Amino acid sequence: MPARPEPPRRRMPREQRTRQLLDVAWALVGEEGTDALSLGRLAEAAGVTKPVAYDHFITRNGLLAALYQDYDQRQTAVFEERIGKAKAQLKDRAHAIAGGYIDCVLSQGSEIQGILAALAGSPELLAVKRRYQQEFVEKCAGWLGDFAAAGNVPDAGYWAMLGAAESLSEAVGAGLVEQAVAEAELERLIVGTVRRGR
Repeated sequence: MPARPEPPRRRMPREQRTRQLLDVAWALVGEEGTDALSLGRLAEAAGVTKPVAYDHFITRNGLLAALYQDYDQRQTAVFEERIGKAKAQLKDRAHAIAGGYIDCVLSQGSEIQGILAALAGSPELLAVKRRYQQEFVEKCAGWLGDFAAAGNVPDAGYWAMLGAAESLSEAVGAGLVEQAVAEAELERLIVGTVRRGR
């Protein structure tokens, strides 16, 4: 019996193909871990040729940076929605930020921890991570700065909030701290830092 011919590959618009590749990459990280993620493995899992994967991301580092950007865009959308719904009061803004940050990390599962670890593994990727961290700090300044007791929160205060958010999210993900407890602690830290001001 003759072999059945393979169906022709369907061409997708570039943006749609990128979305498909990112979704497959997230699934691979969840199933096999970040170390197993390569452009060749991604192409195989997505059912495309290697040149397609290389055309979209160029290098493995490019793929990791794109995954982090994808996560950051979703996280930003969550923050903007929650901040938009929150009352223009410090406690409400702090609650929106604390809950939003931890929810985003948990919704991505262990995959984001693997991506974050990989980002710290090379100067190029670390620079990507630092850029997004700086953007988060600047967003917090916009969301919270008007409530500062002395009219200003030092940059170190915003970086402390970010560090606490990252650590508490990791602890919740590892089952070391309950989510509600972590969110309440982060909210208190944010409020206290802003009220203290400079």
